[in-house]
Amino acid sequence: MRAYENLLFQADNGLGIVAINRPGALNALNAATICELGRLLDELSKDDTIKAIILTGSGEKSFVAGADIAEMQAMTVIKGRNWSKSAQAVLNKIENLPKPVIAAINGYALGGGCEIAMACDIRIASDKAKLGQPEVSLGIPPGFGGTQRLARLIGKGRAKELLFTGEMIDAPEAYRIGLVNKVVAPEELMDAAKAMAKKIMSRAPVAVQACKAAVNEGLDMDLDSGIAYEAEVFGLCFATDDQKEGMAAFLEKRQVHFSGK
Repeated sequence: MRAYENLLFQADNGLGIVAINRPGALNALNAATICELGRLLDELSKDDTIKAIILTGSGEKSFVAGADIAEMQAMTVIKGRNWSKSAQAVLNKIENLPKPVIAAINGYALGGGCEIAMACDIRIASDKAKLGQPEVSLGIPPGFGGTQRLARLIGKGRAKELLFTGEMIDAPEAYRIGLVNKVVAPEELMDAAKAMAKKIMSRAPVAVQACKAAVNEGLDMDLDSGIAYEAEVFGLCFATDDQKEGMAAFLEKRQVHFSGK
């Protein structure tokens, strides 16, 4: 694993923990950080020793406070569009990574930070976290996929309210509207994220991957196409060792031992 200037990485018994590490800027995303995150995701996608990933921010105040405004201020139309597309490509890597990704939201998750969290599969937030898409107060809309993922997560009406007003909401409200899966005390955040990751890692890896693919692909299809896609990944899993082991363990009333094959 190569060294990174703006990221911290730790491997813990098959769990990869990634922290955005720009504490002096509340972990705001600049081009260098986005580029590094894309390279790290490429590495993790090929690393068979890593079964699940937790994405968080370094320090106690901020998950990711947004994009780096100083870097964006002088952008032209072309540069702005290219910046949006390059960041979207990296967030798409998070969403489509063939491994579960959990966001541990330890503080501010605003703008690009909220967008990164939404690209993750599951979001666990500290009760001190604040989330929002405040871009309209800067004269721009979200550009890292926020207009699309937010509406898909919480519905069109609520998404428009947050997007149009730029309001920041607290973690309990984010939980109420379905933006986060769970809210815990700050000191319990990483333990909660690790517990969730380890529970997922105890299940059949290929089946978890199939679930992720079916949900992601199916959301862009009509219902008939989506359930047809589900039938395909369902059937393919019967060619795996994990399916044979899982069902044999159930019938034999013994502990299961998945190989990921």
